[in-house]
Amino acid sequence: MKMEGVRHIGIIGTGMIATSMAVLTTAHGYKTTLLAVSDEMEAASKTIYGKFFIQLADQKIMTEDQAAVCGRYLNYAQSYKDLEDTEIIFECVVENPDVKHSVYKKIEDNCPNVMAICSVSSALVVDKLSEGMTKYKDRIIVTHPFNPPHMVPYFELASGADTAEGVTEFAKQLLESLHRKPVILKKSAPGFIGNRLQFALWREALYIVENGIADPRDIDTCLMYSFCPRYTSIGMFEHFDSGGLELNYNVCRTLFPDLSDMKEVPHAITDRIARGDLGQKTGAGFYDWRGVDMDAYRERVSAPYWNFFDWEFPEN
Repeated sequence: MKMEGVRHIGIIGTGMIATSMAVLTTAHGYKTTLLAVSDEMEAASKTIYGKFFIQLADQKIMTEDQAAVCGRYLNYAQSYKDLEDTEIIFECVVENPDVKHSVYKKIEDNCPNVMAICSVSSALVVDKLSEGMTKYKDRIIVTHPFNPPHMVPYFELASGADTAEGVTEFAKQLLESLHRKPVILKKSAPGFIGNRLQFALWREALYIVENGIADPRDIDTCLMYSFCPRYTSIGMFEHFDSGGLELNYNVCRTLFPDLSDMKEVPHAITDRIARGDLGQKTGAGFYDWRGVDMDAYRERVSAPYWNFFDWEFPEN
């Protein structure tokens, strides 16, 4: 159900996350303006936007007619003046504080009605983002999604020292109206929740490889066929609570001293970068990507998320 009081949503950026956000908002019937910096970027975003809806139609989640209706809720613009009546803006520009600060200044100059400025920053904390802001220093928060946000329901929200009361809750309610699963952090921290957990696991996986315990493919097999599927229906704290904390205590006492605590990027990554093995885009990383059916790979990436779609699409 649409949130009362939100008539116009602004999105600044034209990349994958920004365009995916536009899919999310327009498919829920919100008038949305996506701000581009050039005709070329606007055209690229329009292409991606259309492809996302084709995927939804291919999965029988919506019809082509419904996709056409959603598309009528989206406008593209290249002037901040076109955002002047927005109540909430999602900032989706590059992870560069100077670029973001420039965007916020233009919002302050052109958007008198905005109640929340939501950065999708994946690492920068709110107090860093708000440096240099004046009029809207109390309206900036982080609403960090996982890509693409129209498919991955989770958002993590963080406020700063100057964030006004009610701003974060306002953004949370909007995201809930978009069928997202937002959580509000008690305090901001680099990486928030998701990336801290993901990279703690990644650090240990790299440690296992570097110490000859297992190969990357073995580790991926473990993740896909052991505990990761469990955590799509129950949580980690639920799991360990149900198993009993006495057992958990004993495993922690035995295992924690042997886990990785490295503070630098390991050779497993730096050596590959040095020889130009940057992953799929160069044909090799930890895996050999040459000859891989990338369409089939992308289908596997998306497969777990189709079950989260229970949207009610706009009818006109």
